[in-house]
Amino acid sequence: MANYTGSTIDHLNMSVTDVATSRDFYDAVLPTVGVSKLLDFPADGDRPWMVGYGIHPKPFLWLVDHGTTDPNLHLAFTVDTRAEVDAFHAAALAAGGTSREEPAVHPEYHPDYYGAFVNDPDGLNLEAVCHAPAAPTDQ
Repeated sequence: MANYTGSTIDHLNMSVTDVATSRDFYDAVLPTVGVSKLLDFPADGDRPWMVGYGIHPKPFLWLVDHGTTDPNLHLAFTVDTRAEVDAFHAAALAAGGTSREEPAVHPEYHPDYYGAFVNDPDGLNLEAVCHAPAAPTDQ
């Protein structure tokens, strides 16, 4: 995963309608962008079921079982290669996601913006993006 200085977000909680379904989807998709499941906390008293993903040892993305979701959420993951964008898109479709946009260059953002957009099981908009110029093997 690329390191882009200036990103100061520590973590994000995403409300999902069914943690088990979402966990299965994210377990299959997130490794393509260098992210893995690190923690899985069952519901306990007032705390809902939560599953944490990140880069060991730090989770930064939490699925939280609130039985509802925000349909306007858009979450983008930065990767180093266009092949990783392609792998993210393929894994998401294989795990039951739906394609919003196939992997492609998006010059409206900048000339090297290569991204793919998918919906997760709740319809949340996920993206993988590579900001690097095409490598000779990508052409």
